Amino acid sequence: MVIDSLSYVFLVAGGLLGVIGGIGIHRFPDFFTRLHAAGITDTLCAALILLGLGLQAGLELASFKLLMIFAFLFFTSPTASHALANAAIHGGLKPLLDTPTAPGRKKKAVKKKKAVKKKKTVKKKRAKKKARA
Repeated sequence: MVIDSLSYVFLVAGGLLGVIGGIGIHRFPDFFTRLHAAGITDTLCAALILLGLGLQAGLELASFKLLMIFAFLFFTSPTASHALANAAIHGGLKPLLDTPTAPGRKKKAVKKKKAVKKKKTVKKKRAKKKARA
């Protein structure tokens, strides 16, 4: 009875963590933060779900197989995330940093654009003055 309850707790926690990871993938702004959300949550999510299934199976061959599946996921999931991040960087994708164009910082981006426009108009005025002279 206690093992069944503990198993259900692990299964539900793993499922909730998977849902939270999916929400993180949906809400984060760029590829790298989404990759981080997926990479962190999928390993722990798989661990909790496989632990819950292992408790349900008891001490049998199925538990050993679940342990081998977890060992495989434990090593391959972070490696795959790292490989994807490296491929993105080598492909020219840059991380979204805390810059004036980042989401939530639009006011500074607008001010910067206005400053650029002012510089262009100043340059045009200077060019006109040189042309007149």
